[in-house]
Parts: sequence; structure tokens; C-alpha cells
Amino acid sequence: MKHIKLPELLCPAGDITRLKAAVDFGADAVYLAGEEFGMRTAAKNFSLADLEEGIAYAHKNGVKVHVTCNTIPHNDEIERLPRFLEALDSLGADAVIASDIGTIGLVKKYAPHLELHASVQSGIVNYMSARAFRDMGADRVVLARELSLEEIAEIRAKTPKELMLESFVHGAMCVSFSARCLLSSYMTGRDANRGDCAQPCRWSYSLMEEKRPGQYFDITETEKGTYILNSNDLCMAEHLDKMVAAGIDSLKIEGRAKSHYYVAVTANAYRGALDSLKADDWQLPQWVSEELNKISHRTYSTGFYFGRPENSQTYGSAGYIRDYTVAGVVDGYEDGCVVLTLKNKFLKGQVFDCLAPKQPPFTICATRMFDGEGNEIESAPHPMMTVKIPCDRVIPKGSLLRMESKD
Repeated sequence: MKHIKLPELLCPAGDITRLKAAVDFGADAVYLAGEEFGMRTAAKNFSLADLEEGIAYAHKNGVKVHVTCNTIPHNDEIERLPRFLEALDSLGADAVIASDIGTIGLVKKYAPHLELHASVQSGIVNYMSARAFRDMGADRVVLARELSLEEIAEIRAKTPKELMLESFVHGAMCVSFSARCLLSSYMTGRDANRGDCAQPCRWSYSLMEEKRPGQYFDITETEKGTYILNSNDLCMAEHLDKMVAAGIDSLKIEGRAKSHYYVAVTANAYRGALDSLKADDWQLPQWVSEELNKISHRTYSTGFYFGRPENSQTYGSAGYIRDYTVAGVVDGYEDGCVVLTLKNKFLKGQVFDCLAPKQPPFTICATRMFDGEGNEIESAPHPMMTVKIPCDRVIPKGSLLRMESKD
């Protein structure tokens, strides 16, 4: 695959810290939201000042910024949208992601210098829909998660080559169609289509028979009920070659509400995987698979890409697999020591798995360590304290030192 054009790696950014992590660890583009109109109210999101800083940082490093306006806005919200779009245009964002037809019309009017990307909430599953959004001015369509690679290849063959195709490559899956869900609104009053999902699909459920009120039956043989709507996470890392062959222009990692650590690991892993694609007889580097198992995740699946999903739900628990903990964030390297800000306590002798930008992980050991004043210490117990660890390898600022969880 030496002569292929690599797709864009599009990473989530829930705040300015996570934006910088995505940029530093290998993203070609990031997607984020302002304080309104985005589908993730759980994320901190971006004020206009944050947007200005984030766009400047991304552009300085050759990374594009896509801003989500993909809620379904009500009347009072739609009235406030033009001012926000004008701000995005003046700040120099690269694209707006939208699904609501009224919003799309406003984007073309008030942010004419930005690309228009039709959101996954648009539910695009065929080439005629893709063409229709192109006719409305879309430069890119984000394809529904329910498509197979074969269907995507047909959409690619039957749409203008100028129309970019974006598709999810990694992250949480939603039980609803193309992320359109009423369950949260119905059960809690929190509208998933306006970014406020309570995730009732992750709750435990039992069966109750009509004539036996209050008497509950487990649907599966567990003591805690069953998780009948609990989708596994998506991971297509082992099949990037097939996604490229289907004609996908941008690979999107889900997770604007996920942690700085999640963003760094997934950006770094998929950057390494994509860069390796040009090798003959490509196989996913083993370290990439290992990395994707070091983040908090549910059991992985390949979603709909190979047809109707099998083993796509986890029925026993809604919990995450968490095998690694971040010990500290590297602030720099001086006098032969890596300098870090402590996140979780550890003792002298701890072996760390180090995640540095745009390279496979490696290990270092805290055979000796010192506090910020240079005093030798046996333990690092206080979050946010400065710790210095002698190391014969220069470790760049922003790297993460991890340790295996003891749970």
C-alpha cells in the first residue's frame, strides 16, 4: 500500500487540554464544540477565548479544527446561532458539523468561509442522501454507523469525488440509529438530541410479568439484572486497510467527553497504525493493539462494518475495562531527570510505561526519585507535587507515565 493517500485522523477535544493532547500525539484534525449547539454537554467544551487559543495552537501545528453545531436546536437556540457562526468564521475555524437543515442554511449564510460537514445525526446510509447533502453545500458527509464497508464503497463510487466521506473508527457505540435517541428524554427528561444524554442504555434491566407486579425476573443469569441495551465499543484498528480501500477520507475517533489520557492514547495509536499502512503486507503493529487495551473501554467489536453485528452487546455489566492508571504528566527534562506533575501516588522502584508523542511506548523505572526541592524521597504521595526521576532518555513535555492498576 505504498502509494495510498492516508485518510485524515480526526480526534475528539472536550477542552483545550485535550485539544493540545490530540494535536501533540498525532491528529490531523480535531473536532470540538462551543458552549452551545454541541452534542456533548458532559464535556467542558470551549468558550470563544478557548476557541481562539485552540484554533491558533492547532493551525500552528498544521491541524484543522472542526466545530460541532449538531444539536437539534429549538426556536430560542436557533435565534442565537448566527452570532456564534459569525464568530467561528472570524476565528478561522476550518469546518462546521451540522445535521439540522435550518442550521445548515445558517452555516452557509453566516460562516461562508468554513467547510460544511453533514453530521452523523443526518443518518446518511445511501448515495442519494450523500448527493442531496452535497447539493445543499456539504463538503463532507459523516456516514451513519450502521453501514458496512461494502455499502460505503458503493457510496464512494456513486458520489462526486470532491465529496469527502468520514466514518467512525473507534469509540463508544450507541444503541439508537445514527445517534438519534429518545430513551434518555423519555426516561429522565434529558434530551440526547441536544447533548444531554443520561445514557439509560447503560443501565441494568430486569423483566416483570404483567400479572405479577413488583416481581422481577433476571433476563440473564446474573445477580444484578442484565444490560440489554449496552453496546460494545468500536475498534477498527486491525482493519484500517479495508477502510482505506472502501474510500473513506477521514477516520473519526469518538470521545469528546473522554479524558486527556484517552485522547492521547488513541491519537498516538491510530497515528502509528496509519503511518504503518504503507508497508508491504500490512499488519497492525502489536504495540498499537496493546495501547488500545490500556485505555478505559468496553469489550471491542467491529460494529456494522462487516454486516450485521455479532457479539455486539455486553449483558453482564456496563462497566469499563481499566488496566492502567496515569502516574504523572511530564513537564520537562533537566539535569538528567524527567520532571513530572504527580497524578496518582507511587513508591520508589515503580516501573512506568511511558507514552510519548508519535512513538511506541517504552518503560522506565524510578530506581531513585526526588521532590521539587531536590530532596530524595521514597514515595510520591501528594497529587500535583513535582517529582524528578533520573532517566538517561530525554522524554518530551506532555508525555504520560503510566502504571498497571492493582485492582
